[in-house]
Amino acid sequence: MDLILSSKQIQYLFGTEKTISSTTQFKISPNYPIPSAVRSHPRHSTLTQQVFDEIPLSDTFAWNNLIHTHLGNGEFNHVVSTYRQMLLRGVRPDRHTIPRVLTASRRLGSLFFGKQLHGQALKLGFYSDHYVTTALIELYGRLDGADAAKWLFDNSPQKNSVSWTLLAAFYVNEDKPRLAIDLFNQMVASGAEIDPVALATAIGACCQLKSLREGRNVHQTVKRCGLEFDMLVSNSLLKMYLDCGSVSEARTVFDQMPSKDSISWTAMLRGYVKKGGFNEGLKLFRQMNVDDIKPDAIAISSILPACARIAAHKNGKEIHGYLLRNGIDMNLALHNALMDMYVKSGYVEYASQIFTGMKQKDVISWTVMIWGYSLHGQGELGVELFHHMVKNSATQIDQLTYVAVLFACCTARMVDEGRFYFNCIRSPKVTHCALMVSLLARAGLFDDARDFVEERQLAQHSEILRALLDGCRIHQNVNAGKRVTEQLCNLEPLNPENYVLLLNWYAQSEKWDMMNKLRETIRDMGLRPKKAYSWIEFRNKVHVFGTGDVFHPRSGRIYRELQCLMKKVEEVGKITESDFSLHDVDEERECIPIGHSEMLAISFGLISIQAGATIRVTKNLRVCRYCHDAAKVISKVVGREIILKDPSCFHHFKDGSCSCGDF
Repeated sequence: MDLILSSKQIQYLFGTEKTISSTTQFKISPNYPIPSAVRSHPRHSTLTQQVFDEIPLSDTFAWNNLIHTHLGNGEFNHVVSTYRQMLLRGVRPDRHTIPRVLTASRRLGSLFFGKQLHGQALKLGFYSDHYVTTALIELYGRLDGADAAKWLFDNSPQKNSVSWTLLAAFYVNEDKPRLAIDLFNQMVASGAEIDPVALATAIGACCQLKSLREGRNVHQTVKRCGLEFDMLVSNSLLKMYLDCGSVSEARTVFDQMPSKDSISWTAMLRGYVKKGGFNEGLKLFRQMNVDDIKPDAIAISSILPACARIAAHKNGKEIHGYLLRNGIDMNLALHNALMDMYVKSGYVEYASQIFTGMKQKDVISWTVMIWGYSLHGQGELGVELFHHMVKNSATQIDQLTYVAVLFACCTARMVDEGRFYFNCIRSPKVTHCALMVSLLARAGLFDDARDFVEERQLAQHSEILRALLDGCRIHQNVNAGKRVTEQLCNLEPLNPENYVLLLNWYAQSEKWDMMNKLRETIRDMGLRPKKAYSWIEFRNKVHVFGTGDVFHPRSGRIYRELQCLMKKVEEVGKITESDFSLHDVDEERECIPIGHSEMLAISFGLISIQAGATIRVTKNLRVCRYCHDAAKVISKVVGREIILKDPSCFHHFKDGSCSCGDF
């Protein structure tokens, strides 16, 4: 029915000063929206109440319309007061009234009033109405938990797709995915209508449970319902397969989607990067541009970690250029991702420029930059930046920031500062303790390091022992190194790297019989130590070298170049002959040093990359002392900077010295 208002009521409601004939009447349809100017009027609620004072008490629609208006405006208290006035005046609520007031009660967080409404719904005979039932389930589920909602659900005379889905969603929110999946299976068996929201909820439960089997079962239901290409369902399946570790099945879903939105592309990009499929991620990013899909800040933040490698630094620069050319909003997360990418791909100076130009910085920004300086052998700058952060920023320091500054102290060998910052940490983790041990051991303070380990009972943590071993390697403390290595073998009996460390000690001490016995033990245990590899990018192709590699097409030229260089190196400076490096690659000890993977990669770079350009090499294991010393001299002989990244840090070799300070 239409609502008839007199001219006086219209004039009062709309606040108009224009005279309206007393005989004029206006019809307002039930669906006619109240103008925004009226809604924002300071007397809107009072005016509306006065208008409806003149409406016949039997007109339930008018009250419902007022309640609906308050609900749409977020005036939940007005909804409750209007409902109470409605009851006081003897107006009987209908099946549309109760769900709206229940919604207001839920939004106000009033379970008590919701229970009163529940009782009224029973008295009025609306309990079997599915709108009322659904509103009650949502009220109890959000304010009293999934179990309360389940009791109501089980005792409801009618169940529809919405009520099934709501209950499943409550189980997911309470981290009970198994119950949500069981409920979904019951829903399917009951013959209830399966809609995209129900499917997305069930798929989300499979994500939470990390169950690929259950996810595939739901996928089969999706196909039977003919909703496989619904955008919400497709994106949910995509995320489920990625979260469950099946990138190939996620890609199949992605490729079959007739249309894709930014969520689809971003999820697939992030999935590849998370699983280490950096090249596949970059290919997909290029395809995104070919298909004329403009990546947003979230998509770009997802792909930048794939460029956080020396071999992919060009891709990172291209993406940065794309951002600048297309005027994409450079939000805080994107700035942080760019900084992280430049730090990890070897361009700490670019990261520093971005950091300096940022108007807003959070704890991630500061931590990335402090860590970045330390990775590149500039620990002093990292400590200085932390000082600046504490003094001039209101940013709350977290556990990772303390890890970064302790690493900076370790890199710069700033023992007093490291002790001070360690004592500032309320509840130090093992990582903090390992950095403190490494700092003391690197500084040659072995007694202090041992006391620290004993006082805190840390000897059962391999991370701590490796930190001690790091100091033994640097200071050539052979006996202490052997004791720590034996402790590691006892602590991690199935870790082959520990036995290789012990092999190296036997070789250093010329205990060949012990070394041969240990090798047999390693073989009998079926342990396989890591092999050393180094790689370098040239003309958009990554060239990988193993120890003693002769399979590269240019091997002959590579070895000749190395031999010539080593003759010059011997003339210029002395190279470490005896290498107690506790190096974790047994095969490299048996190979002549110029056959080590990093030396082959450096030689390839020198004969391939244009004169004067920086040589950038990555190695999967720590560089040995001989190659480290050789690279220093080579950088001086050829007059070029060589950047070698190993798992511990970036080594910038230039003019005969290294950024790590030979530590």
